[in-house]
Amino acid sequence: MGRYIIRRLLQSIPVLLGATLLIFTIVFALPGDPIAALAGEKQSNPNLVAILRERYHLNDPLLLQYWHYISGVLFRGDLGINFSEVPVSQLLAGKFQVTLNLALTALIIEALVGVGLGLWAALRRGKATDTMILASTLLLISVPTLVSGFILQYILGVKLKQWTGADIFPIAGIANGLRSYLLPGFVLAGVSIAYLTRLTRTSLAETLRADFIRTATAKGLSRRRVVGRHALRNALIPLITFLGADLGNLMGGAVITERIFNLPGIGLQLFDSVYLREQPVVVGIVTILVLIYIVANLAVDLMYAVLDPRIRYE
Repeated sequence: MGRYIIRRLLQSIPVLLGATLLIFTIVFALPGDPIAALAGEKQSNPNLVAILRERYHLNDPLLLQYWHYISGVLFRGDLGINFSEVPVSQLLAGKFQVTLNLALTALIIEALVGVGLGLWAALRRGKATDTMILASTLLLISVPTLVSGFILQYILGVKLKQWTGADIFPIAGIANGLRSYLLPGFVLAGVSIAYLTRLTRTSLAETLRADFIRTATAKGLSRRRVVGRHALRNALIPLITFLGADLGNLMGGAVITERIFNLPGIGLQLFDSVYLREQPVVVGIVTILVLIYIVANLAVDLMYAVLDPRIRYE
């Protein structure tokens, strides 16, 4: 197991280099001068602009700029500084916690609702309940997050408070602690819930038709034990794979959700940094997201051995 983990970590280095180089190239190719953007509509001092461009290596070729950045990440664990002399790690510290809380809330909601609905649909395949769940998931997939976010914010965050007098789903920032993440977490997880529901339904339905399930049923085991201990455990492998990969998707795709619910996370920071062409901040956020992807995929691979004893890594 130890050798497998080391091998996977070594394999992740080219992934990290490739992803950061790609985003660095994209930001480098954006039109406009990031130093001139700092002055806004005011006239920039040419001498000061020249000093700042030299300070941030903006006059260097692309690959040399990238080397200055990636060498700091690999050898010093330094994500660099933005054009206002603020360390990127310090800038993202609090914002990362907000986005992580939002993503974990969405992941928990997605797992509970998606697997639950998928299990229910698989056990009632072909019936009215199954059809209703499939239609609901299709609706979730079809409606953009921008639309569903505002609708749920209005109904659950505004109207529900007027009807009940209780602020069940607060929508103003993060002042109400974890309760503030419930509604945006559900909005962020909406599309993933639909996909996970359909994946659970398909995976469990196929497992229920397997020979070992028929054998377990023939031995006289109860329906609950056959489904819960045998069928569901084997059907979890593709679901765990989906959830592991989706954690990075939830963190990287929180831009719209954070803007709708006024959450000061890295999604909102990424949007502003792309607009201002702040290369260190944009690439720093992407670097963090790539590392999360790598760790999540490694954890998923290790969980395979727990779910399926036939899988060995040595």
